[in-house]
Amino acid sequence: MDSAAVLLVLGAAMVHALWNLSAKRVANGGALFVAAYYTVSAVVCLPLAVLWLLWEGSTPHWSWLAAGAVTAIWHVLYGVLLQRGYAVGDMSVVYPLARGSGPLLTVLAAVLLLGERPGALGLVGALVIVAGVFVISFGGAGVAPNAVSIGYGVATGAAIAGYTLWDAHSVTALAVPPLVYFGLGSVLQSMLLAPYALHRRAELSQLLRAHWRHVLIVGLLSPVAYLLVLYAMRIAPVSMVAPVRETSIVIGAVIGWLVLREPNPARRLVGSVVVLAGVVAIALA
Repeated sequence: MDSAAVLLVLGAAMVHALWNLSAKRVANGGALFVAAYYTVSAVVCLPLAVLWLLWEGSTPHWSWLAAGAVTAIWHVLYGVLLQRGYAVGDMSVVYPLARGSGPLLTVLAAVLLLGERPGALGLVGALVIVAGVFVISFGGAGVAPNAVSIGYGVATGAAIAGYTLWDAHSVTALAVPPLVYFGLGSVLQSMLLAPYALHRRAELSQLLRAHWRHVLIVGLLSPVAYLLVLYAMRIAPVSMVAPVRETSIVIGAVIGWLVLREPNPARRLVGSVVVLAGVVAIALA
């Protein structure tokens, strides 16, 4: 895997874990919180996308709109499932399950549906990452994640796999510029959730007053993390990018220990070492 792609994806992992900390702190925000931070992303990214188009002199295509619509649906599903998971379970359960099951499903789909061949070492690395995720999630005494939080974690992972595969197709086969793609997707995501948010204007107003900092953090950092991944997908196969980005689990484990004071830090750090071993295998593939 290209070293530039590795650096891009590792940077994205750091930013991703940080914005998920803010999302966890607004665990009961639900779809209203998702609508709010998607709107912030749209306000920031759309002007940048327009400026990029003017600078490059590119001509938009109708296929770009279709690509943006599909990713918007996947991302709305992802955002809502993630917040529901954080409402019923710990970050140390939902986050690793979501980020771990996502790349496993992505690699399987990339191999079976897209015909990618990451090689034996790459596949072993992906499986090692997933093994580390489950060490972080389930090992240790006194830890018994409830079935609902596990279900939301896996469902969120399935949504991650869905948008990861579609985004790889969009920025490679359809050649949609990443910044334009994300800006368009952000606008459509905000539009999809707008009727729900407008119907609950009073609740939305309360949420913004109480959690405006977290809305801004997620709305600004989420695009940064995602754009780094989109650019990485242009120079490396999706079956390699998807598992490496899950090093955010390592960072999330440290955040859970140091910031959220979650239990069993030794187990989480052991699982993190396993995840890093998988990352090294993929980087060498």
